[in-house]
Amino acid sequence: MKKSLLAANWKMNGTQDSVDALLAGISQYDLPEDSMECVIFPSLVYLSQVRSCLQDTPIAFGGQTVSCFESGAYTGDVSASMLVDQGCEYVLIGHSERRSLFGETNTVVVEKLAQALKVGLKPIICVGETLEQREAGLAVQTINEQLMPVIESLVNPGILSHLVVAYEPVWAIGTGRHATPEQAQAVHHDIRQLLVNYDAGLAGSVRIIYGGSVKASNAAGLFEMPDIDGALVGGASLDAEEFLKIGALCNQSCS
Repeated sequence: MKKSLLAANWKMNGTQDSVDALLAGISQYDLPEDSMECVIFPSLVYLSQVRSCLQDTPIAFGGQTVSCFESGAYTGDVSASMLVDQGCEYVLIGHSERRSLFGETNTVVVEKLAQALKVGLKPIICVGETLEQREAGLAVQTINEQLMPVIESLVNPGILSHLVVAYEPVWAIGTGRHATPEQAQAVHHDIRQLLVNYDAGLAGSVRIIYGGSVKASNAAGLFEMPDIDGALVGGASLDAEEFLKIGALCNQSCS
């Protein structure tokens, strides 16, 4: 059975004390392991702390980004094997902030994916359109242009089932705005159809999660949509109580 996925992207936030406090709250979550996964994406400097705090829980964790390179003179980069060495199971690739602020192209996303898959990391591929692209009717085209190079790079079609796709409308990230459930579902459906065109047998097993100002107040409607398999939560994941409310709603509707 395909499990729903709730992911927390803490971005560049936290201190040792605040991470301890946040994990103390989140680790109390009675995660329904047969139907749902929960993953935390902390800042890289807190990976060992997160690993220690979560070691007796079913909650996984991962890196917010990864290097295109295996090793070498790449100051500031963190390789896929280093993430695995720290206990990471997942990695975010292609987040809109990486694309817009750090110039990560579709080519770079594919290179990072290759490094992640080589060491067994589970990649969450982020795609999404800007407000200008949406208003110009280019949302689907933009997402196809981001996702097709990823799909075409897979040396084995079976790898598709190991990917997670996160749809994050750029205009809804950190803005307080969010896509309506119907808007999100329309894009998730288009993503699903793109996957069907590649491999109809595996497309249904790929989890497509939504990210973009997800809160407990709007999560229920999103999770009721048939092609929304979970959420990538940003700001709201920095509040343990709020995040766990979203988790409960995800388990009720997505499973």
